[in-house]
Amino acid sequence: MNASNWLESAVLNHFFRNTPTTAPAQVFLALYISDPTDANIGTEVQGGAYARRQATFTAPEQTDRPAGAAGTRAQISNSAEIRFPVATANWGNISHFGILTAATGGNLLAHGAVPTPRQIEAGDEAVFRANTLNVTLD
Repeated sequence: MNASNWLESAVLNHFFRNTPTTAPAQVFLALYISDPTDANIGTEVQGGAYARRQATFTAPEQTDRPAGAAGTRAQISNSAEIRFPVATANWGNISHFGILTAATGGNLLAHGAVPTPRQIEAGDEAVFRANTLNVTLD
């Protein structure tokens, strides 16, 4: 998962320039049919009953880095299932996700590729089971 340009600047300003940033009251999971990139320029799903979903996360813990890399990294995971509305129209091929600061608009915090991209058509649901959406700082 990648941090957005907005988040990187907010962290650097907060910790190194004494420029406070305010944490969002809630964060929301968004689905994309193209990579949002660090600049949040991807194509988010629109229409067909789509709406971002609120996400909650576990407390950070230290986890091992991937095989071949020494040390640990900090990680959080979604603490509960995140279920999107049943699609009433074709949403397209969901290939990426983003975590944003608002239900609409807002700032992108982080983004990543969906492990198994999936075509969402009318009648389908997109679901992220608890502890399957991992955010790491390495």
